[in-house]
Amino acid sequence: MIKFILNNKNIATGLPPGMVLLDFVRYHQHLMGSKVGCNEGDCGACTMLTGELKNNELQYRSLTSCLTPLGNVHGKHVVTVEGLNMEGLNPIQQAMYDESATQCGFCTPGFVVSLAGFCLSAKTATAQNATAHIDGNICRCTGYKSIERAAAKVAELMQGRQQEEPTAFAAEKKILPEWFAGIKQRLYALVTELNGQLHSSSATEWVGGGTDVYVQKHEVLQDAAIRFLLDDEGLKGISQKGNRCIIGASATVTELGESPVMQQYFPRLPEYIRLVSSTPIRNIATVGGNLINASPIGDLTIFLLALDATLLFSNGEQKRELPLKQLYKGYKTLDKQPGEQLESLSFELPGKNTFFHFEKVSKRTHLDIASVNSAICMTMQGDTIQDVRISAGGVAPIPKLLDKTNAFLRGKTVNDPTITAAIAIAQTDISPISDARGTADYKRLLLGQLIKAHFFTAVETVFR
Repeated sequence: MIKFILNNKNIATGLPPGMVLLDFVRYHQHLMGSKVGCNEGDCGACTMLTGELKNNELQYRSLTSCLTPLGNVHGKHVVTVEGLNMEGLNPIQQAMYDESATQCGFCTPGFVVSLAGFCLSAKTATAQNATAHIDGNICRCTGYKSIERAAAKVAELMQGRQQEEPTAFAAEKKILPEWFAGIKQRLYALVTELNGQLHSSSATEWVGGGTDVYVQKHEVLQDAAIRFLLDDEGLKGISQKGNRCIIGASATVTELGESPVMQQYFPRLPEYIRLVSSTPIRNIATVGGNLINASPIGDLTIFLLALDATLLFSNGEQKRELPLKQLYKGYKTLDKQPGEQLESLSFELPGKNTFFHFEKVSKRTHLDIASVNSAICMTMQGDTIQDVRISAGGVAPIPKLLDKTNAFLRGKTVNDPTITAAIAIAQTDISPISDARGTADYKRLLLGQLIKAHFFTAVETVFR
């Protein structure tokens, strides 16, 4: 039995936990405001919010309900656009109306829900932060400027919050319905009643955030016996042990970006994270899922390959460590045994003489899959490269470490001839194909440009 709060209503359903939240809300609760758009997490028309208790605080995140199974909202508060309704337009809807930020209206519920998520977040009330909360919503009519103006108005509504809990402030100021103020206590009662998470004793499928697997086999998963991993506390957490960072397989991309450990050792982390999909996807996409999905262009895979990450697998009885660089045996083929589950991964944190950088090129700057992505981790001894690992995606059937290029660069001085020679050698490391994201020649050109970008950034930050 799946139990959660939907807007202001307690839900208990015996429907399959693999059913996606969007289908449940539209076809079983008859709330039609959330739209069926792409069914791939790209358009944002299906955006909903989930609230859950974290360290005694109520935390809301936006998500794509077209890719979220019911099992992943067990014990949480789900908010649809109908749950934001008040007598007349609420202030978020009014801002959209005042700025002519809606035309055909198909995308509007998603924008309104995402902006409500901003109001329920602890982010500083700035127009920039409000706009960042709608980075997963696409509009084909307005050209976005009117929506950005509406977002700025919503930010103004929240500027008096200071240290007050966002939910209490939004309810008190009638930005959102007053019943939001009582959700925290209702969730306490619900979590106490559930006394643990939902697990299938006969699982045939394991699902993390579902952001890719539900695109691939939506219909298969609806009725499958699923082990839900997203909220498994044994697979969560990001910590530092000595000089290594340890990341639970179910840590989300958002949690990675918010981690104090990651922020300390990767000063440019916010700009890297912004290149990974969109806010609603980052809120549910897991680090482990990105690796096990085995996409040749997985952003976090390329990031972690350059860091020489080590994976920890378990089959329930034995544990096994495996370098990430040895995981991929061919296209979508893994060195992973049946019954094994990825528990965590770890890598050595960069020292003071180590430079790290991540680059990505895609058709859209944000909310898109890479044409080519690349990362570098380079340790310097004076002006000499002591060690280096450059990784690249979109240029081979698997996420690729550029072994020949890395071997050439070790012991070299960083200068124009070295970079030019490295780019030439990199062409022998790769075997791109032409596809929807670019021709093979274009991808070869892109990789060369990204290698240049790595070294130009290194020169600006390390050698000055």
